[in-house]
Amino acid sequence: MHNIEPFYRWRDYYIAAEDEHSPFYGHENSEFMFTHSIYNFLIHPQWDEIGSPTLFAKLIFADYDLQFAVLELMGEWNDCIHNDIMFLKRNVIDPLEREGINKFLLIGENVLNFHKSDDCYYEEWAAEAIEEGGWVLCINFREHVMEEMRKGRLHHHLLMGERYNQLNWRTYEPVQLLEIVDDLVIKALPE
Repeated sequence: MHNIEPFYRWRDYYIAAEDEHSPFYGHENSEFMFTHSIYNFLIHPQWDEIGSPTLFAKLIFADYDLQFAVLELMGEWNDCIHNDIMFLKRNVIDPLEREGINKFLLIGENVLNFHKSDDCYYEEWAAEAIEEGGWVLCINFREHVMEEMRKGRLHHHLLMGERYNQLNWRTYEPVQLLEIVDDLVIKALPE
């Protein structure tokens, strides 16, 4: 797991540690020192802590004018034992929402497992995003992770599914990705 690093090609557009509105403002990540682990497995030092011992994130893009943020996730998403959604919501999402972000793109290809609990934080998050004209979208999550999320009824609050799960997001610039995702979301809405 130590060689799985967050996507870095957009660093010319955005660096969360340099954004004074970001919850990760001022964070310093080592290029070489491994300081975090998930169940005794070292992870790449560029992942940021969110408060959970098993789930880490990287805010790889945020645009406050477009009200859009892209978060890449890494690890085990465990709401049952660690209440990871509480850490994600309170430590990352809430500060971004206060800055006007209402469109959240969660990239989950490095989420290895999901363990459900209740859906209160997801319901709150979706309601806040929708109220402001936004959404919460999950892309490229592993099938078994999505299945567990569906069992936890998260599909009632988060946009997810095959339509989004094969999006080759790395080939786009951030604003292009927003346009593509917005179009997918609009097409998915009932008429």
